[in-house]
Amino acid sequence: MSRTRPLWAVIPAAGAGERFGGDVPKQYLPLLGRTVLEWAIRPFQARADVAGIIVAISAADDHWPGICLSSDRIQAVQGGPQRAHSVLAGLNALSGKADARDWVLVHDAARPCLTDEDLDRLVDAAAESCGGLLAAPVQDTLKAADNGAVARTVDREGLWRALTPQMFRMEELASALQRAETAGFLATDEAAAMERMGHRPRIVPGRADNIKITRPEDLALAEFIISQSGIA
Repeated sequence: MSRTRPLWAVIPAAGAGERFGGDVPKQYLPLLGRTVLEWAIRPFQARADVAGIIVAISAADDHWPGICLSSDRIQAVQGGPQRAHSVLAGLNALSGKADARDWVLVHDAARPCLTDEDLDRLVDAAAESCGGLLAAPVQDTLKAADNGAVARTVDREGLWRALTPQMFRMEELASALQRAETAGFLATDEAAAMERMGHRPRIVPGRADNIKITRPEDLALAEFIISQSGIA
């Protein structure tokens, strides 16, 4: 494996969660005695080879000080209006700590069901390439719509749902995100920014239950997944 440097984690957590609704951003909702965000951070905090964890939060965030994350490896920085802005803010915070060739893992703040096993496999596989991401194959039949009606059925062969974490070298990822921003290209995930630069990130098959909290009913599902999967 071509990974001898420490790992770093960046958690973009500046979103307000408008689609979810409610007064509390979804990453701070309670889940089995912790917040969703604490569950999202847990796998990285548990690894000795993760040298630091950067959490990019909103400037108006008054929930962060109330969560219990007693570790000198965790630092909060101000994020931005879009995911890519928050990830860049996290990478900028690492510029004086991490080497340009160090690997960075970017993980959704509202994705609490990541298992240690999936993270292990991603770290091992992505380090053998330009980087990579956890993903799950699309299993549902896909429909393209036009004005509320089915326009066509989309062939799902070879289609994957992008999950997180996504793992890339710090300098390459920062450059890809900065160039995308300059060009007016909104990268909805890190792999998209890397693809735009000609890279072909490795797809690492991950558990389909590595869900992202987007709707109220997802909390109950996450509680079930965590309870059944043995996530500590």
